[in-house]
Amino acid sequence: MTQSPKTVVEILNAAADYLAGKGVEESRLAAEHLASRLLNCRRLELYLKHDQVLTEPQLDAMRRGMKRVAVGEPVQYVIGQWDFMGHTFKVDRRALIPRPDTEILVERVLACEALWSRKKPAIADIGTGTGCIAISLALAKPDGLYLALDVSDDALALARENAAQFGLTEKIPFTNAELCDLVEPESLDAIVANLPYVTTAECEQLPTLIRHHEPRLALDGGAEGLSIIEAVTQDAAMALKPGSFLFLEIGETQAAAVSQILKHAGFEQITVSQDLAHRDRVVSGVLPA
Repeated sequence: MTQSPKTVVEILNAAADYLAGKGVEESRLAAEHLASRLLNCRRLELYLKHDQVLTEPQLDAMRRGMKRVAVGEPVQYVIGQWDFMGHTFKVDRRALIPRPDTEILVERVLACEALWSRKKPAIADIGTGTGCIAISLALAKPDGLYLALDVSDDALALARENAAQFGLTEKIPFTNAELCDLVEPESLDAIVANLPYVTTAECEQLPTLIRHHEPRLALDGGAEGLSIIEAVTQDAAMALKPGSFLFLEIGETQAAAVSQILKHAGFEQITVSQDLAHRDRVVSGVLPA
């Protein structure tokens, strides 16, 4: 009888083989994420624990996680957390999984010296999801004044849980409301938004783990993928102070169309920023002073 794997390296090898056999992409990486969560360590620290023998409860937990990943559930939801901008956020099916592409959006906001030269700039995060954008900004720039909006009460509940773990419950109000119903005209210094930008047709072609597990509400941007971006841009033109900033995450083929939306709404100094794969990822603009 073949002995069941007991050490970390044995269970990693067995898990990677099992997940690969179920068609899971990057099966070794998924196995490492499961094991690092189980052992409460960073994934790159696993090599220091290769010879550690797992207990039966640990093995049972690992098997349960493997089965969930094997049937298509994102590993991020299985482990219940994910890193973003150097911070670990709680994640589950109530909101989209934070992705490295969105870190580019946050980095563009943080790099805007003209924004941070203002005393206590007022910043709204629209479509906050897990709250990762507003929370990351508040942790990096605590002097800012923050507001986070989402149309999903479930997502807002998750965002509040994340804010609480960082001690930001009082710092960031999370609200289900229209921007222009909540803030006075010309009252904000910046708006940042990762809005739904996938076309309705493309939503049907997304990988199974996204299509069946992540919230459609946070993905579907309408027939052209631009309907929500266009509506928020119009609202931003009213809510922002003259000389203030709009930052939008976009799909990689949308830079020209979104730039035109900003131009038609009166924005100037329109800039397109790329992600690490050299794909267009962020469009930003300035409302004339």
